Amino acid sequence: MKNKGIFLVFLNLLILSIFSGFPMAGEGEKADLRAQQEKSVLEWRKGRDDFFKNHQRSPLTPSEKKVFKGIKYYAFNSNYSFSGQIKRYNLHINNPDYYATFLTNKGTNKRYIRYGQFHFQMNGKEYVLQVYKSILSDNLFIPFKDRTNGKGTYEGGRYIDAEILPGYKMELDFNIAYHPSCAYNDKFICVLPPRENTLEIEIRAGEKNYR
Repeated sequence: MKNKGIFLVFLNLLILSIFSGFPMAGEGEKADLRAQQEKSVLEWRKGRDDFFKNHQRSPLTPSEKKVFKGIKYYAFNSNYSFSGQIKRYNLHINNPDYYATFLTNKGTNKRYIRYGQFHFQMNGKEYVLQVYKSILSDNLFIPFKDRTNGKGTYEGGRYIDAEILPGYKMELDFNIAYHPSCAYNDKFICVLPPRENTLEIEIRAGEKNYR
């Protein structure tokens, strides 16, 4: 989606400003960056609403599209956005661990490339998520589960998409965590997050249950 591309471009600029070695921004500049980030997140969400409402590949049925008023989200919170280095896996394509095989909700399998790990801290504790890469593109894929699943969010977990930034850095922004299409329509096939990407904490950011 166009808005997704705009959002990822903004993240590129944000990361470059953080890691370029320039002096640290003052409080006013930090507030401006947060405001810009929130604006980009809201634009991304608007684009996702438009996709659900109008696109032929929307998981909503025609009758659901007619009454659709938008996806539900947690309020934007910059504390759920993390910038940092990816700890890459240097695996050869012939290594049996090069590919990760995910089980889907239909009992089938789908493969992704094991790309690396991303470490981040929340409330004084360090967490690690496995990062995967699509076989057909350079997009990063982070499927995860947390303690909101089955309550405020889809029981099967959520996804985050990201880009590989210069120096193998990335932005992990839970504000753009989204439900797989099968959360809205069980005719769709979606991968289930691996056990190692289960976070023993509530991630109160991103997409919430629609119904």
